Amino acid sequence: MYYKFSGFTQKLTGSAPAAAYSPQGLRPGVPAEAPAMIFASPTKLASEAGTVVEYMGANRVPDLQRIFQVSDGLPIHLKRGYPDRLLYRTTMALTVGGALYCLVALYIACQPRNK
Repeated sequence: MYYKFSGFTQKLTGSAPAAAYSPQGLRPGVPAEAPAMIFASPTKLASEAGTVVEYMGANRVPDLQRIFQVSDGLPIHLKRGYPDRLLYRTTMALTVGGALYCLVALYIACQPRNK
């Protein structure tokens, strides 16, 4: 005996083998069209552009490679200047503050209650 979930009664009901192997929410086959590109979407269709495809943004990889490969003794997470220092120091301050808060909370939790 084959069973299928009934959306009407919200219970399992007896069914034919073909209906039991094709659930209600699933459709057989592949999608009709390919999904759109998410990253680096070309401004023209590939068939219109020929061999050259123009992208929406400029390629910044060579500039960033030049910045990050300079041997100036700085760690990699501080190479881009003031914004990196600000993020690093904020993260360290929140980490130290959170650790101190945890220690204070543990100290308070260890104390007996006064009645």
